[in-house]
Amino acid sequence: MAKSTGGSSKLLWLMVLLVLLSMAAAGAAIYMVMSERDGSEGGNAQTQQLQRQTPIFVKIDPFTVNLADDNFGSRLLYTGISLKVGNNETREILTEHMPQVRSRLLMLFSGKQASELTTPDGKRRLGEEVIAVLSEPLSQPQPSLDIRDVLFTEFIVQ
Repeated sequence: MAKSTGGSSKLLWLMVLLVLLSMAAAGAAIYMVMSERDGSEGGNAQTQQLQRQTPIFVKIDPFTVNLADDNFGSRLLYTGISLKVGNNETREILTEHMPQVRSRLLMLFSGKQASELTTPDGKRRLGEEVIAVLSEPLSQPQPSLDIRDVLFTEFIVQ
């Protein structure tokens, strides 16, 4: 009987050890799952903290300009533009210098032919040229302007 008692005690210790190991493994698994959940909730909190930035636009009143003569003679462009800018400082500079802005745009557009402007690709290139023309300083000294997009709100070639 002593042998069976010794064997049972070893078996009992082995079972206790297995139960303890199982509990430790379960605790580690629960800890890992909870820490992942907390990390993802923290990510959601960071996402929620990111605020939607309100776009800043500078509206340029519509104007009409004579285009360069082509095979059809004299043509006109009537266009309205809004500039999407990256900061209030750029908006203020453009607004303060609006007569210069309009003059530069009129000079740019008057050198174009109607055939250059009637395609979507032509309008995209014109938008890039508008950004380039307006990126040149309007006064000295002037910080660089953050013009992000040119939006043609009205565009008629006649």
